[in-house]
Amino acid sequence: MSHRNARLTVHGRRLLVDRVCSGRPVAHVAAEMGISRPTAHKWLRRWRSEGESGLIDRSSRPHRTPHRTSAATEARICRLRQDRKLGPARLGPVLGMPASTVHR
Repeated sequence: MSHRNARLTVHGRRLLVDRVCSGRPVAHVAAEMGISRPTAHKWLRRWRSEGESGLIDRSSRPHRTPHRTSAATEARICRLRQDRKLGPARLGPVLGMPASTVHR
């Protein structure tokens, strides 16, 4: 779902495609709609390869996370944070990992 300040919704993307297919230059249509040319080309490329389904919003969540902290380490961090009442900066050296990892 598009956020409320999004320049293009599904209907706006459809309008973009219609205008370009009617023979208007991509740069002119992009300027009218307040988006960049690369963004306009991105939606046109998706429409050409996938059809109408290419204009629908997609999740930005990654398909996989190969370096994710293991569940055992995550449980250990949570247990130590609750037991010792310490923040990431103080628990990081105790666990031998960066504070950013403990915070996450």
